[in-house]
Amino acid sequence: MLINDPVHGFIEIAEGVIETLVRHPYFVRLHRIKQLGPTAYVYPGGQHTRFAHSIGALHLITNALRVLQHKGCDISEDEAEAAKAAMLLHDIGHGPMSHCLEGIFVRTASHEQLTLLLMEQLDAELGGALTMAIDIFRDTYPKHFLHELICSQLDMDRLDYLCRDSFFAGVREGNIGAERIIKMLNVKDDRLVVEAKGIYTIENYLMARRLMYWQVYLHKTALAAQETLAAVMERANELVARGVQLPASSSLAYFLYNKVDTDFMRTHAEAVSHYVRLDDNDIITALKEWTTNDDRVLSILASYYIDRHLYKARELSAPLSAAQLKEIEQVVAQRLGIAPEDTHYFVRPRRVSQMLYSTADDHICVLMKDGSVRDISNFSELLHSEMVDRRSERNYLFTPRCP
Repeated sequence: MLINDPVHGFIEIAEGVIETLVRHPYFVRLHRIKQLGPTAYVYPGGQHTRFAHSIGALHLITNALRVLQHKGCDISEDEAEAAKAAMLLHDIGHGPMSHCLEGIFVRTASHEQLTLLLMEQLDAELGGALTMAIDIFRDTYPKHFLHELICSQLDMDRLDYLCRDSFFAGVREGNIGAERIIKMLNVKDDRLVVEAKGIYTIENYLMARRLMYWQVYLHKTALAAQETLAAVMERANELVARGVQLPASSSLAYFLYNKVDTDFMRTHAEAVSHYVRLDDNDIITALKEWTTNDDRVLSILASYYIDRHLYKARELSAPLSAAQLKEIEQVVAQRLGIAPEDTHYFVRPRRVSQMLYSTADDHICVLMKDGSVRDISNFSELLHSEMVDRRSERNYLFTPRCP
């Protein structure tokens, strides 16, 4: 199979397990989930999907494994295929609208937990063909560096989504030298390292990632879109809990009317069946129906999202007090004609943060010319002490654009 990718060019999908996975309905579903979710309301070009991203990440890890094997790293063909499978499936557990609604349908569950659950389902279906891939994904496989290629501060997931998201959003400053980074990779003492000559490329990668978070992923209007969508689903869940019947697809209705968590998913086969049919289309179709719902709060919120009449985002110098929030809620309740107890759907404070580099997380290690390994923060001129392990935080208040 050959895929023409606008970011990486032609990507060849090898016959066997990898091609089987690419053609599987669980993976094909990712065609129907946008990578950037509501952020496409801010960057209209950001219409690319989780499917395209996963294929791109597969391409990058294929190149990385080839580079490491060429440098003498002990990676068997079975291990390479398992790492590729784990990388390909790393986002298979994502629900609709990307990260925005995570935890809404399967309570307290991250997409990583759901990915593992679906990988286990696929492993059983394929007669144990994914056992090693699951071990690599879980980081229980003896070769830790294979897991780092999939999940670390310098993994192939991040390399692809930064390249892809900056390309489609049109934010050129977010572009990184992914191929050069890959060529600089090596393994030392079972850890993924970057050769010293790649230090400036890594510094550029870290700064590009920081820029992409503040300019794209945490853009205030993108956050407003996320808050609007989250408020719609919160209201829908509240109405359903009261016994109200809402129009929805069978799969969306299943998660609205059942309290589903990971334990429930493991013991109810129909829950998995509904989850792997749930995508962005279910949400958009439901919201269009809800714009005319008898519940005023739900209809207003759904109309806000469908018509892109998003909350106004105001950056605050400090979080508001409870008294200040109460005063704003009273004004909003009067303007919208809603009950005071429903104003929390329309007055939504939120704090967001981002860190350039964390030494508490897995390290980005640099292989020096003398064979020693040093954390990048120890000698990088860019990563001075004031920027390492320091969260940049912003406080926002989201309110309706009332007349």
